[in-house]
Amino acid sequence: MMRGLLAAIGFLTRVPVPASALGDGAAASRSLAWYPAVGLVVAVPLSALAFVLQDTPPPLGAALLLLAWVLLTGALHLDGLADSADAWVGGMGLSEAERRERTLTIMKDPRSGPAAVVALVLLLLLKFAALASLGTPAWTALVLAPVLARAALTLAFLTTPYARSGGLGQALVGAPRVGCAIALSLTVALCATVMWTGALALAVALIVFALWRRACLRRLQGMTGDTCGALAELVETAVLVALAIAESAAA
Repeated sequence: MMRGLLAAIGFLTRVPVPASALGDGAAASRSLAWYPAVGLVVAVPLSALAFVLQDTPPPLGAALLLLAWVLLTGALHLDGLADSADAWVGGMGLSEAERRERTLTIMKDPRSGPAAVVALVLLLLLKFAALASLGTPAWTALVLAPVLARAALTLAFLTTPYARSGGLGQALVGAPRVGCAIALSLTVALCATVMWTGALALAVALIVFALWRRACLRRLQGMTGDTCGALAELVETAVLVALAIAESAAA
C-alpha cells in the first residue's frame, strides 16, 4: 500500500522517495488511487509558506507561492499543458484521422512553439492573479486546488481510454478501481467539509474535467500523459480563479 503512495509522490512531485518505489510496476498501478493524497502533499508546504508570507504584499506573496508550487511539482503538468497546446494548434485544419496522428506526433516533440509559450504565460498569469486576490493565508484554495487537480487525473484514467500505446500513463490503465473509487469519495468528503467553497471548487473541477475529456475524445479518442498534465493544470487554475472571484464577490 505504502509503495503505491511513494510511487505517486515520486512521480507527481520532486519530494525524494526510494528509487525502488519508482521502478515497481505493481506500485505504479496502485499509485493512481493515491493521486488525490499527493495533492495534500503539495498543499501542506504551500499552506505553511502562505502562513509565513501572510504579512507580505499580496503580489510578492503570490509570486513566491507560485514559484514554490512549480518547484515542488517539477513543472510536470506545465510540460503537459505546453505539449498539448502546441499539438492542438498543429493538428488543426486536417482530416479527423490526420488530425489525431499529427496531434500525437507533435506531443512527442520536446520543442515548444508559440502556442505552448502563450498557454504557459496565460495560465501562470491567471494563477498568480488568483493567488494575489485571495485572502491571506488562502489555505482552503491551496488545499482544494491541488487535491481536485490530482483527483481529476484519477477520474480520467478510470473513465477515459488511453490514446497512446506505451507511454508513462500506460501502467495506470489497469489500476485497482475500488481503491480509486474510495480516493475519489474521500475527495468529495473533503470538499464537503468546507461547505459552499468546497461545492464550488468541486463543481468547477467537474466542469473542466468534462469539457477537456470531451475535447480529448473528439481529437484523440482518449487521453495521453500530456493531456492529463494539461487537465491537472486547467483544474488547478480554474479552481483558484473561481474561488478568488467568489471571495471578491462576497466581500
